[in-house]
Amino acid sequence: MSIRLYVGNLPKELDRQELEALFAQEGGDSTSTKVVTDRKTGKCRGFGFVTVETEEQADQLIEKFNGHVFNDSALKIEKALPKASPAEDAGGSGRPSNSQRGGKGKARNANSNAQPKSVQPDPRWADELEKLKELLVAQTQS
Repeated sequence: MSIRLYVGNLPKELDRQELEALFAQEGGDSTSTKVVTDRKTGKCRGFGFVTVETEEQADQLIEKFNGHVFNDSALKIEKALPKASPAEDAGGSGRPSNSQRGGKGKARNANSNAQPKSVQPDPRWADELEKLKELLVAQTQS
């Protein structure tokens, strides 16, 4: 079973061969790489994926390259989350749907004007919020 690793914080000026060369020295011939590029410009979007054969290889790559500086960027490497099929998204796969993530769609537009019934401030900031309210009241009264 192959393990897919997410590689983040890649430089914009990067091609697949450079990423492949970086991981080939550790993973050997059993690794494959993919750099995610922008459709319009063809430049790297800042992340990609490396696929290895075993959990051990994945753990070794994460340990060795997570935080590794590559072309003036510190890489962020972690195990990639599995893709969800469209059927799973509709059935509640645990991943947020497009409308829950704030994506474009009818659900977002339909609820964009809806106001929550009561908005409670974060309790960690409630004291600070009260102080700010008092300052605003004092300024408007002056």
